[in-house]
This record gives sequence, C-alpha cells and structure tokens, in this order.
Amino acid sequence: MADTDFVSATRTFYDTIAEDYAAQFREPHTAVVLDRLQLDAFAELVGEGGRVADLGCGPGRVTAYLASRGLSVSGLDLSESMLAIARREHPGLRFERGSMLELDLPDASLDGVVAWYSTIHTPDEQLPALFAGFHRVLRPGGHLLLGFQCGDEPRHYEQAFGHQVSLTFLRRRPEGVAALLSEAGLTVRSTTVRAPDEPQGEPVSQASLIARRPQER
Repeated sequence: MADTDFVSATRTFYDTIAEDYAAQFREPHTAVVLDRLQLDAFAELVGEGGRVADLGCGPGRVTAYLASRGLSVSGLDLSESMLAIARREHPGLRFERGSMLELDLPDASLDGVVAWYSTIHTPDEQLPALFAGFHRVLRPGGHLLLGFQCGDEPRHYEQAFGHQVSLTFLRRRPEGVAALLSEAGLTVRSTTVRAPDEPQGEPVSQASLIARRPQER
C-alpha cells in the first residue's frame, strides 16, 4: 500500500463504521477504568489549563474526558463521520478534520499531545516523521500520551460491525516505540502494559507510553 493509500483507507474505514463504533464503546468497561489512570496521569503532568491536541480523536470521548480534567483540549480526525458524532455529543468542544501527519500548528504551541490508538494504522516507515511532528508542536516540557496494541503481527479487517471494509491494524512492541520516540527527541517517562479485556474481545495486550519533550538548557 502506498503511503497516501493508508490515509484514504483509514478515513473510509472510520467513515463507514462511525455510528456502530460509537455505540459499541458507549458504556464503560474494565479497560476504560484502567485506561483512565493513564489519562489522569497525563492530565496532571500537563497541568490545568494546558493546551492539548487529541490527534485521531474519533467520537471525542477521550477529548471530552481530558476537558473534564481541566485541560484546554481540541480534537483532530480524518473521518468526517466520526467528527460529526464528536460535535453532536460534545458541542462545547472544538473538533477539526485533518491528518496528524500534516499538523497545521505552530512550533512549540502545545502543552500536550494525545494519540490514543490513532497511530495503529500508520506504517512503520512513517513513524519517525510522525513523532518528529509531535516533538515540533510540543513546547519544551510538554507531554505526549500514546496508546496502542502490543504485538508483532498486524491484523487486517475485511469486515467490521457488519460492514465490508479494508484496513490493517498494526501492533507494536513498547520498547520499539520508545526507541523511535527517543530518536525524535522525546524522553519516555512511563510505559504501561495491561492484559486484554476479554469481554470486550481484545485479543492482545495494550500499551500506553507517556513521553516528554525535554526542557531547553
């Protein structure tokens, strides 16, 4: 798949399943409770009023949660259908369409960046540029939160929620992601791996990393 193709495939996939996806994950479950610990830690590190971008925000639930924790947060997503849900369910927040690979933001303009399961469709060869972009928009001392599925083998879907679709979900090892973040100039502060939440059908462990752009000397 060409580099531009994965962006189009990702947009089409989430446009197709948006309403079903939002309904499926409407109710809290064990994984959500555990994941909130990571979101809470991130929010405390950023600090109240910190400016944060939720990249690949989907229906905006993480965006809204971080806003409830006192952050000044906005969402960005490829899928207009996902954004329609986010705007409908969280009308007080700002959501924009765009790609995290082409961030239209000034250098050092954010206190925090969140990519919560939104890098899982980005090809490996694109990650260095993606993480360099995160480093660019973070102010010195700003924090990054990543969430992703653990593993070595990708999983390709040709059907989801009863829809005919086509998209690959990439799984990665936390140590490999941490190494790429380090190469981009970000310092990993925390690595957390939790077991799959079986009732929700998670087949593999899930990882979250918190990294920081170092203060300038």
